[in-house]
Amino acid sequence: MDYYNRARQFRTKKRLGQNFLVDAGVIDFIIENANLKNDDTVVEIGPGAGFVTERLVEHAKKVYAVELDEEAIEVVKKLEAPNLEIIHNDVLKVDFSQFGRGLKVVANIPYYITSPILAHLLGEIDDLDNANRNSIDEIILMVQYEVAQRLVASENSPSKQYGLLSILAQFYADVEIIKKVPSKSFYPRPKVDSALVKLNVRKTPLVELSDYKFFRRVLKASFASRRKNIKNCLVNAGFDKNAVFETLESMKISENTRGESLSIQTFGELSEKLKAKVCK
Repeated sequence: MDYYNRARQFRTKKRLGQNFLVDAGVIDFIIENANLKNDDTVVEIGPGAGFVTERLVEHAKKVYAVELDEEAIEVVKKLEAPNLEIIHNDVLKVDFSQFGRGLKVVANIPYYITSPILAHLLGEIDDLDNANRNSIDEIILMVQYEVAQRLVASENSPSKQYGLLSILAQFYADVEIIKKVPSKSFYPRPKVDSALVKLNVRKTPLVELSDYKFFRRVLKASFASRRKNIKNCLVNAGFDKNAVFETLESMKISENTRGESLSIQTFGELSEKLKAKVCK
């Protein structure tokens, strides 16, 4: 397949962040790692010129292609696959539960909306019964390589990588980078490399808590300023100073510790103990 020359015939729109994957080897890799069966339902986000779409319809029972760009839709329509249905909409407005359960999601998305799309697919941390997440089994996501590193980062990673996005992704999914993808694999060629990230969605959260809204508040406060220690971050966010001090002391966490050095599990314990102090 001469994906490159086919892509050149398409008028890409910078405002939509369109960079089409033209590397046949990477497209093969996506199909292989999606482990598609003939009874699978796939939701593709951003089919663009349809290069991945035309492979998906060969393997899956049903493919829903969610696309905002009308010109891209006209191109994808030419596939005329009986098992393909095009959804003309902003993905952030799409209810994935309408497509059934056990969905596999394949997405080559504009990098500037990675966080909103992940939050839409997985739900926020305190959204325990998110309809989209309950419908999805697996996600294969093409993102900027730097973002991929953030998605899989832990408290042991370089401090700029681990943060709220890491926790959002990992709280309801097992996340791994499955392939680094060089910029030359796209047209137009972006300035940065990309990566394929696989998320196996869990139906239960990583940490069992009594109050997920409180946990979310703790997280948001802890990463509000990376230059401030966790004690100051929590106090500045309105948590009682004495309760914060006593909680950190009981957990043997130095008040000079920063949020990026605490694991998700430790944040869970911190949230539970701080809530107990606050609610005395």
